[in-house]
Amino acid sequence: MNRPAITQAMIDAYDEYTHLTLDRRAFMDKLTRLAGSGAAAAAIAPLLAANSAQAAIVAEDDARVKGEDITFPGSRGEMKGYLVRPAEASGKLGTVIVIHENRGLNPHIRDVARRVALEGFIALAPDFLSPLGGTPSDEDKAREMFSQLAPEQAIADGVATVSYLKTLDGGNGKVGAIGFCWGGGLVNDLAVNAPDLNAAVAYYGRQPKSEDVAKIKAPLLLHYAGKDERINAGIDAYKAALQSGGKEYAVHVYDGAQHAFNNDTSAARYDKAAADLAWQRTVAFLKEKLSS
Repeated sequence: MNRPAITQAMIDAYDEYTHLTLDRRAFMDKLTRLAGSGAAAAAIAPLLAANSAQAAIVAEDDARVKGEDITFPGSRGEMKGYLVRPAEASGKLGTVIVIHENRGLNPHIRDVARRVALEGFIALAPDFLSPLGGTPSDEDKAREMFSQLAPEQAIADGVATVSYLKTLDGGNGKVGAIGFCWGGGLVNDLAVNAPDLNAAVAYYGRQPKSEDVAKIKAPLLLHYAGKDERINAGIDAYKAALQSGGKEYAVHVYDGAQHAFNNDTSAARYDKAAADLAWQRTVAFLKEKLSS
């Protein structure tokens, strides 16, 4: 069966729903109008959303990595997280915080953490919904929980995660962070608030306030999707502030790519060419900045 035609307007409607309104009924009504019928909308909606049943790129039982669920000290209490190490590693390794989208610590982000570990790092994917009980299996419920999470709490827990990894057994004391969507915005916030962060990679993340950019110490690698007007509206001001502050940064905009282009569980938005190139750049950057 042919895949239903998906327009930019449908993708924009989904982005508005998942990041701004959180009103699924209004989204489905709009999608029905755009698709022409309720049946067509019902077929298109799963393609726009992430599919948790999608096969992982690095399987959970892959013998090349060792993953475990852990708890570690957050800013106000215990944080939950998924810690992954290469199965065979010699010497101390750089550590990387993998920060999830506004769906919480789900199977896709666990997969990304395993990908990071395969590149020779110790990866920790924290659950930033830990203060609210942790990430639920229901994706819509997880998104709603983010509206209850104070930004200051998330930033403080991110700073606490940096501190935890600085002294982690097997780590070399250098900590990087990579984040996607909501997590990309938090990576930018961490760059502002964690002066001992050694590298920051933000995928289509909200930018910090221009007046806060002066506090940034870490080198930045910033990935943006060409078709992401909501996030891209802040690029020029961010670049200007980084440049005037003499910060180390690189910005890449992937023409034709959608917001969340790295998420291979979303059929409509995943862009393999953009994701592969961004990942190649990310790994090279982290290896350069986090090597012993």
